[in-house]
Amino acid sequence: MAAAVAAVGEAAAAAAAKKRGASRSWILIDASGEERVLDADKYAIMHRVDINARDLRILDPLLSYPSTILGRERAIVLNLEHIKAIVTSEEVLLRDPSDENVIPVVEELRRRLAPSGASHLDGKDNLSGQHDGEGAEEDESPFEFRALEVTLEAICSFLDARTTELETDAYPALDELTSKISSRNLDRVRKLKSGMTRLTARVQKVRDELEQLLDDDDDMADLYLSRKLAGASSPISGSGGPNWFPASPTIGSKISRASRASAATIHGNENDVEELEMLLEAYFMQIDGTLNKLTTLREYIDDTEDYINIQLDNHRNQLIQLELFLSSGTVCLSLYSLVAGIFGMNIPYTWNDDHGYVFKWVVLVSGLFCAFMFVSIVAYARHKGLVGS
Repeated sequence: MAAAVAAVGEAAAAAAAKKRGASRSWILIDASGEERVLDADKYAIMHRVDINARDLRILDPLLSYPSTILGRERAIVLNLEHIKAIVTSEEVLLRDPSDENVIPVVEELRRRLAPSGASHLDGKDNLSGQHDGEGAEEDESPFEFRALEVTLEAICSFLDARTTELETDAYPALDELTSKISSRNLDRVRKLKSGMTRLTARVQKVRDELEQLLDDDDDMADLYLSRKLAGASSPISGSGGPNWFPASPTIGSKISRASRASAATIHGNENDVEELEMLLEAYFMQIDGTLNKLTTLREYIDDTEDYINIQLDNHRNQLIQLELFLSSGTVCLSLYSLVAGIFGMNIPYTWNDDHGYVFKWVVLVSGLFCAFMFVSIVAYARHKGLVGS
């Protein structure tokens, strides 16, 4: 018995250790599109990307935090549903890479973050000027913006797909409920409405975060990591990147491009956040469209509920009418029973002798009087509009 308890304890401890290890698992994707798995604790991650513990706490999968996009001095902290990432000017750290919802994001990051000219480096030096111009144009977008675009596209597509699935299930269920009100259909619609409420809250949080960023130019400026890196390194010639930044063969070109972008924005300060604003605006419109779909679905559900309530009220009114008819008939029959009870008493009285022929008249007159009373009650109820015609 003791051995079994010990085995169970060891298994539980191993499972807990495995869970803790999985929660610390990160995948790193650099500017060349290469990836590697990091099994580092939070202190190593904090030192690597230069963020605070409270920022890293936002990415803890065991804690519930709303969708957040934070711009720090040397990193962008992203908490968008299942996408929990840290973006620097040269690499992306993504949490829980084994999650089934995160795997497509990792593949897309690896594909989109790889240099556009990487496939042309092996002996193909005779590229046309047109291709060089296109490559230079593609390289103008900073690394952190490309990573941010991938994550925003992934989360917007994910929420839109969940909304489409909900619409596919909800509209037929609502139509079936309007045609047949049953406990099964009501329970099905109740579950769909609960799922819609939760999904709407998730979409609303992402939309609010994007709207908050778009309303504040300073917050958007904090997301320009390459420009801040170039501004910090420009007074020191030949010093390379800061000591927190991993060595990379492309860092010189990255810094030079960021330096040129920073120098260009000195003369056009009003366009500092134009590129990022256009990027955020595009995905804000997409997530707003998803929210509009959910709003339309909620309105359809509300209309269906109103229709169901009208039907139930109509059935309730029909039951009230039936109850009125039955109550009126009961009152009339009770009067008829009163006459029968009076004449059925076993009390001797003289006028009962030799008057047997009166029985049929008593029965006939009592029946006619009760029927007349019932018709009068129904006619009065119809006249006052208490029952339908």
